[in-house]
Order: sequence, then structure tokens, then C-alpha cells
Amino acid sequence: MAKMLFLGSIGAGEIILIALIILLLFGGKKIPELMRGLGKGVRSFKDGLNEAKEEAGKIDEEVKKDN
Repeated sequence: MAKMLFLGSIGAGEIILIALIILLLFGGKKIPELMRGLGKGVRSFKDGLNEAKEEAGKIDEEVKKDN
């Protein structure tokens, strides 16, 4: 089985290095836009999960009523 070497061994120095690379690549003005987009995507995903749970609950109630 392949072992992922970087998982579990990432420290503060590596995180700072990654943040600096992202800052250099995207610039200070683009990062808030990227984070907003990421937040909207996460919110949309959570809304979809909640919708699926509600639908499953409705179907479960209908099945219980029929039996």
C-alpha cells in the first residue's frame, strides 16, 4: 500500500511556505475572491446534503405510512 509521506508530518514552517507560495502566485487581491468562491462552494455542498437528508426523511415517513 502506498504511504503518503507528507500527511501527519506537516509543520508550521511548511504551512508558512505554502501560504507564501499561494500569495506569490495569486496576489493579495485574488485571495479573498478565491476564499469567497470556496465558501460558496462549501455552503452549496452543505445545502445539497441537507436537501438530500430531508428528502430521505420524507421518503422514510411515506414508507412507514404505507406499512
